[in-house]
Amino acid sequence: MASVGSGVNLEDVPSVDLMSELLRRMKCSSKPDKRLILIGPPGSGKGTQSPIIKDEYCLCHLATGDMLRAAVAAKTPLGLKAKEAMDKGELVSDDLVVGIIDEAMKKPSCQKGFILDGFPRTVVQAQKLDEMLEKQGVKVDKVLNFAIGDAILEERITGRWIHPSSGRTYHTKFAPPKNPGIDDITGEPLIQRKDDTAAVLKSRLEAFHKQTEPVIDYYSKKGIVANLPAEKPPKEVTAEVQKVLSS
Repeated sequence: MASVGSGVNLEDVPSVDLMSELLRRMKCSSKPDKRLILIGPPGSGKGTQSPIIKDEYCLCHLATGDMLRAAVAAKTPLGLKAKEAMDKGELVSDDLVVGIIDEAMKKPSCQKGFILDGFPRTVVQAQKLDEMLEKQGVKVDKVLNFAIGDAILEERITGRWIHPSSGRTYHTKFAPPKNPGIDDITGEPLIQRKDDTAAVLKSRLEAFHKQTEPVIDYYSKKGIVANLPAEKPPKEVTAEVQKVLSS
């Protein structure tokens, strides 16, 4: 929804849009504040659940990669520092990323809280995030851990095949094409994404376990981790999420 500050005249916004935004805000005002972190390996279903959680609890979705790109594009002081690091091929420092999260949290859309995805990846990042939130008098409420066995993930991901020109996706086990390796509609060959091979997945999973499992332990000690059965169908995972967040 455009604000007056961005050069949009509210008189030009259709009434139905204004009304639905007002209704949304009224509905949101009664929701409890939530600050959530989503943790899980690639393919665990975080991307499916986060928009549902975002809408249900009126939270903003903070994906650190997108935020960094936005800060760089907007040439904010932190964005310029981040660009400098990226141009040198260096990693953007934890302090910078936490600063960018700090800035993003001040937006009206983050009034009720946020979903953090892709951060923190290390215990040091988690500590820095906690320090920053503490200064604002808030804390992380829940860490949703999308727990899933590596073998299930491997089957889920390495079975994915795509029809490149339409984006249609198939799965050798769960949604196979009528003829193996062939798109149902055009009869053209299907391809597998480079990231979807067993070898790539194995190295991504190793990195995930090494870096991120200590983060889960860190938050477990604070008693705020909820383990979700991420191997279940999406609707069941959604029901589990709602149960966890309503308690």
